[in-house]
Amino acid sequence: MPALSELLVATLLLASGIIVLVAALGLWRLPDFFLRMHAPALASTLAAWLVSFASIVHFSTRGAGLALHVWLIIIVLSITAPVTTVVLARAALFRRRQAGDPLPAPLQPRR
Repeated sequence: MPALSELLVATLLLASGIIVLVAALGLWRLPDFFLRMHAPALASTLAAWLVSFASIVHFSTRGAGLALHVWLIIIVLSITAPVTTVVLARAALFRRRQAGDPLPAPLQPRR
């Protein structure tokens, strides 16, 4: 494998790791469950895209042609990650309503 492609794969994987580390810091620093959901939901999708690009570059340089089988994985992750986030938020709202805890303030419409 050429050195340039190895450098590109390493850079993409390192950037993915840094993004996930920043998301973990967001989990640690943010005070509320609903705020904590935001950081990893966005960062995990971006990090998964970077790992997918790194896999495409790696397998394309090792094989005979362009390896696009990794696209199936990232498409499924891009569809399921936001759906999972919405389901978790709805479950948390339901549990707060059942417990009688105060709910987060609703968003104000734009004018």
